[in-house]
Amino acid sequence: MEAPPPDSAASPPNWLRHSRFDDAQAIFSGTLFVAIAMMLFAQAGLLTGGTAGVAFILHYATGVSFGKLFFLVNLPFYWFAWRHMGRAFTIKTFSAIALLSVMTDWAPRYLSIGLLHPAFAAVLGGLMLGTGCLFLARHRASLGGATVLTLYLQEKRGWPAGKVQIGIDCTVVLFALFVIPPERVGWSVVAAVVMGLFLWVNHKPGRYAAT
Repeated sequence: MEAPPPDSAASPPNWLRHSRFDDAQAIFSGTLFVAIAMMLFAQAGLLTGGTAGVAFILHYATGVSFGKLFFLVNLPFYWFAWRHMGRAFTIKTFSAIALLSVMTDWAPRYLSIGLLHPAFAAVLGGLMLGTGCLFLARHRASLGGATVLTLYLQEKRGWPAGKVQIGIDCTVVLFALFVIPPERVGWSVVAAVVMGLFLWVNHKPGRYAAT
């Protein structure tokens, strides 16, 4: 028997349901965490996996802002999310992606870091990226691309989201060898592993019941 789609799953008690305000603050907070992680990566010359990694590669290759490229790269994934993850998930994901695109373009005007070692950027950025994605996942949202796929595979196939995320992210990061120095690629792989391990440990089906 097929599992019910996300939007029609068995309803939890009212006190476990997220209100619109709950969702809004989680999407804003999670996206802000991710935006700061993207700033750390950009300043250290690193990148991440998934569609964000693709946007970073295109950014380093063309000079077009990461925010604009990230929004455009994610456009094909809205159809997949709408069909397989439901309307509410897709709307929240679109909102998070649009917000992140704006934040990453505007945040450097208000935050500057004078000294940043790639190792520190990799570890802190990976943790902040994982934390932000966890906020979003627990409120049935994502940042598109690989995250949509990993959440879908975890719900439908039982594949751990963290493991799948590590595989996808490391694959994308390795393609960056054509754009950035190998040392930076190495630190980017560290960031991808840190994020994936964080999600692997903290994002497990049934651990968080609210919806």
